[in-house]
Amino acid sequence: MMHSIVKSWKKIFIILAAVILCSGCKNAFLPPMSYNPWEVIQLPTEVTLFDIGFTDDSDHGWIVGGDTTLLETTDGGKTWEPKTIDLEEKVRLTSVSFNGNEGWIVGQPSLLLHTDDGGESWSTIPLSSKLPGAPNTIIALGPNSAEMTTDVGAIYRTKDGGQNWRAQVEDAVGVVRNISRSSDGKYIAVSAKGNFYSTWEPGQTSWTPHNRQNSRRLENMGFGDDGRLWLLARGGQLRFSDPENLEEWGEAINPEYATSWGLLDLAYRTPDEIWISGGSGNLLRSTDGGQTWEKDLDVENVPENFYNIVFINSETGFILGQRGTMLKYNSSAVSEAA
Repeated sequence: MMHSIVKSWKKIFIILAAVILCSGCKNAFLPPMSYNPWEVIQLPTEVTLFDIGFTDDSDHGWIVGGDTTLLETTDGGKTWEPKTIDLEEKVRLTSVSFNGNEGWIVGQPSLLLHTDDGGESWSTIPLSSKLPGAPNTIIALGPNSAEMTTDVGAIYRTKDGGQNWRAQVEDAVGVVRNISRSSDGKYIAVSAKGNFYSTWEPGQTSWTPHNRQNSRRLENMGFGDDGRLWLLARGGQLRFSDPENLEEWGEAINPEYATSWGLLDLAYRTPDEIWISGGSGNLLRSTDGGQTWEKDLDVENVPENFYNIVFINSETGFILGQRGTMLKYNSSAVSEAA
C-alpha cells in the first residue's frame, strides 16, 4: 500500500516538474492572435478533403476528397454543392488543378479526369497499366498541358490533353509521404516513413536523395515564397533552409513547446506571413518570416486535423481537413482588425 502511494506521488511530482520546466521555456505557450481571419464553412460531406482549385473566375472552384467526393462553388467558396462523376467504383480524389477553364483531377487507385469547360463535364482519360504507382498530384500548365506525379515519385508531362505522357525522370524515388512542386517546376518529396527526402529539378534524369537533419522523422516539406525550403518534423519542429544555399538548414524551431501536436502543413500568404496547421485545430501564424509566432485560438474548437493550407492569392485562402472540415480566409476580418 505504502509503495503504491509513493509511486503515485512520484508520478505527480514528475508531471508538476515538467509543467514548471515547460512554463519557463521560450514559446512554451504562444500569444493569441488579436483577431481570427478564418471562418468555418459547412460542407455537405464528412470525408477527408485533399485539394482545392479555381478556374480563372475567382468565384468558381472545386474541392476533391475521399470516396469520389467532388464539390463545386460559384460564389468564391462561401457555399459548396456536391457533384457526381459516373464511375464504376469509389476512388480517392487527391488533386485538382485549373488553367482557365481547362482542369484536371487525379485519383487513386488509377484515375485521370479532364475538362475544358470549367467542370460542366468531365472525361475519363485512360492511364497505362504500367504507370509506376498511383496518380498523386497534378498541375495544369497551359492549353492541353499538365504535369502529373505518382505516389512513388514518378513525374510525367503531357502536351496533348493527356493522350500521351512523357516521363521526366528515369526512376521513381520510392513511396512518398508527400510531394511538393515549386512555381518553376522543381520538386521535393518526403519518403513514406519520413527517413529522408529527395529533390528534382527540370533537366535532371533522376531524384537526388538527402538525409534528414536529426533523428526526428520528416512530416512535410515544401518551397517558400521567400526563396527558402521549409520542413516540418515530428514533435512540432520547423526548419528553414538558407536562401543562398538550399543544402544548408537553419536551427530547429519549436513554435510552441507546450503543445507539440503534429504540424502537418505550411503555406505562405505573403513572403513574410506564414501559416502552419496541425492536429486538433492547431493553427499558427508568423508575420516576420518565421522569427516569431502567434496562435489562432478561435479555431481550437474545431477538433479536427488541418491537413492542407492553400492560398489562391493573398486575399483568398482555404484550410482543408478531416471529416469535411474547411476554413475560409476572411480578408474583411483583417481589414476590420486593422
